[in-house]
Amino acid sequence: MVASTNGSLLCTLLTVANLLIPLSILVFATGFFPYKPFLPGLAEYELLEYGAPPSAPFDKVVFMVVDALRSDFVYSEDSGFDLIRDGAAIPFTANARSPTVTMPRIKAITTGSIPSFVDLILNFDEVDTSTTLAAQDTWLAQLKAAGKGKLLMFGDDTWLKLFPNTFDRHDGTSSFFVSDFTEVDNNVTRNIAGELENNDWGLMVLHYLGLDHIGHKAGPRSFNMFPKQVEMDTIVEMIYSAMESKDHLKSTLFVLCGNHGMNDAGNHGASSPGETSPALIFMSPKLKSISAKLSAPARPKNEFDYYAMVEQSDIAPTIAALLGFPVSKNNLGAFIPDFLPLWSRSSDKIQIIIRNARQILNIVTAAFGGELFDVQSNVDPCALEATDINELACEWREINQQAASLASAAEIDQMWLSAMSAWLRRAQDLMSSMASNYNMSRLTIGQGLATAATLASIVAASLQCTHRSGALMPLLLITASYGIMMFASSYVEEEQHFWYWSSTFWVAWLGFRAIERTGRVSTVLWHLLALGTLRLTRGWNQTGQKFAGEPDIVKRFLAPNPQLLWVLVSVMYILVSFQVLASLNGLPFIVAASLTTALILSSFTFKLAFTTEDAPELVAGFAKTVNDVFEGQTLLSRARVVFALLAVLTACARYQGSKAQVLHHLYTLLAMTQSRATNIPLLLLSTVLLYCLDSTELTVTEITTSSILFQYTSFFASGGSNTISSVDLSSAYNGISGFNFVAVGVLTFVSNWAGPIFWTSATNLLLLEKHRQGQAHVHRHHLVLLTVFATSSVASVMAACIALRTHLFIWTVFSPKYLYSMAWGLGQHLAINVGLGSILFWLGAR
Repeated sequence: MVASTNGSLLCTLLTVANLLIPLSILVFATGFFPYKPFLPGLAEYELLEYGAPPSAPFDKVVFMVVDALRSDFVYSEDSGFDLIRDGAAIPFTANARSPTVTMPRIKAITTGSIPSFVDLILNFDEVDTSTTLAAQDTWLAQLKAAGKGKLLMFGDDTWLKLFPNTFDRHDGTSSFFVSDFTEVDNNVTRNIAGELENNDWGLMVLHYLGLDHIGHKAGPRSFNMFPKQVEMDTIVEMIYSAMESKDHLKSTLFVLCGNHGMNDAGNHGASSPGETSPALIFMSPKLKSISAKLSAPARPKNEFDYYAMVEQSDIAPTIAALLGFPVSKNNLGAFIPDFLPLWSRSSDKIQIIIRNARQILNIVTAAFGGELFDVQSNVDPCALEATDINELACEWREINQQAASLASAAEIDQMWLSAMSAWLRRAQDLMSSMASNYNMSRLTIGQGLATAATLASIVAASLQCTHRSGALMPLLLITASYGIMMFASSYVEEEQHFWYWSSTFWVAWLGFRAIERTGRVSTVLWHLLALGTLRLTRGWNQTGQKFAGEPDIVKRFLAPNPQLLWVLVSVMYILVSFQVLASLNGLPFIVAASLTTALILSSFTFKLAFTTEDAPELVAGFAKTVNDVFEGQTLLSRARVVFALLAVLTACARYQGSKAQVLHHLYTLLAMTQSRATNIPLLLLSTVLLYCLDSTELTVTEITTSSILFQYTSFFASGGSNTISSVDLSSAYNGISGFNFVAVGVLTFVSNWAGPIFWTSATNLLLLEKHRQGQAHVHRHHLVLLTVFATSSVASVMAACIALRTHLFIWTVFSPKYLYSMAWGLGQHLAINVGLGSILFWLGAR
């Protein structure tokens, strides 16, 4: 009776804990990532003592965004840009603040503001319309209000989502269809020649995606990268030639920029130098009169810091002045002073800077009050305690008083200009670094719900493990250490080392325990093999922040020796084929052999064709020969054949006596299909490690501890990290011809969590052995312990985000970590470990 009561209470606590996980995550997220308020309406010119607003040097603008155009792609020795040497182009490196993904970057470019981190999440939702800029003041809205002509947009449809009903003519393309390098750009280019003949437009936005897609698929040193850069340079040359030759384009400003850069893996989203350093170039024949005719190609001051460095938000006020309309109300950018020589009168130059400064001052005073900045006020900020805001107010009074006396001078005073530029930067930095408007009540409620979930799971664990609490000590130590680690930014950035060393010590401890119990030589050999396998796994892909891009097994051995890569890949396919065939013991042999052969052959040839298109340098020798033999089918049709055969064999598993084994091996094939070719051998290593564990008599608690350790270890070993830039989108469209939020989301998750899902399935195989040995409630025991770790880890990350919400790295380190915590808690724990794991166990136990 007591046992029955305890069991009922345990199940209730387990259910409550798992229901509280998504609730706590959702409540906390709405308080941590709120929408930032903005000033509504369009800015208007205010009357100044300097006279009418300055005339505009330009009346049209071609705004060309090449997605992920890192500065070195344009400025380095491998590139070169003739217009810079000719003086027709003024180059910069634009600092793109994290998160370095498309939607927040377009918001920064068009409003001059610092977007909310929530835009990073919404950037992945193609159908989201909740973050449009339709009601906000942007230079596009100012252009439209000024009646300078029609607005055109060709390329990334993020612009259409952000600016609904804004463009008069447009042709949008999905930014997430990363499988395509060609059509996605041809769809843009095909519109240009005809529009250059028209004289009815004032803005033409071109957003090219191919270069970014190449980066996602194969990195910045891909075989396809240089030809794509040459293609983009050809487009620039065509547009600039039209500006020179056509009268109606003589006063056109041509802006070429990247919305962000990319890291050494070809991804973006975080704050590494490569990701935050896109190129920015202003071009026009008119600029020859004021440019310095810089040398090109150039050498960077730092890794990606070419020419002068500006903030990406500076684009907004600069375009406003060059096109002749007010600076957007929410702008935090500073006009780039290199363009001041376009105006001959000193009063015009001062007016441009003063208008920009007063616009930013409106934002500053809205946050801190206007008394400090009011010259009529009795409060002297220069006599107050030296704080950032007091110093900013003191400097403002001084340089603002000087402006009136300088307006009538023949030349603008360079010292005043330097002081004003420094003030703009200081105000910009102050407002950009201000803490977000966190909803503290929601943060507290979310933290409370996560803590309650943790307590419920701990009580459940204590109910089922009272007689063997010592077995829980390793798992509790791992859980506590992980929670403490979340409060240190450097540990979050390099989290992989925690799992690498924890899993190594764990396997060594299991080995010592097994040797002590059995004393057999075979036991020693199995655990030595397991340790060797772990060592190879750890060194497969360098990840994290400090060592990302450093030599690893893939770069040092597989990339230079593609035939070795395909030998390992082939071994894995052959191994899985035998495993699948052996598991299909309920079907006639000829049927099982035919289905298995068709599946393995279609899967292997798809991976060959996929890699040939992404990274042809990795396909050589016998792999290239095989690929040439099967050449002809599209990747779309090949992937669909693989998925169809997987579905057929999954259906056949219903009639098998060994359903769990069949499903595990079929999932392994799915994981291979969704993984990069260089990561397929990791699944081979995981399979070896599984056999090593299977040879050891593990308790359920030890199986669970192993599962948690190897799930995280395999995630980081495949190149994952706590930065958004490590999200692999290369296989997100396998078998899909267009964007589908659910399908793309599932394929992306499987691609990035292929290793952890493998270990969920493998763990169920180990648990089923225990179940067949007569041990009761093994799966419930496993779920309780998984929930203890899942709830406590989510609670720890939340606590770290609250405690460090004013930390310098809150948006670059801790916020991405919270997003990953969401993915682990909702995706891996609830959907995979609890949901899929329970289904697999139930099927295997029937």
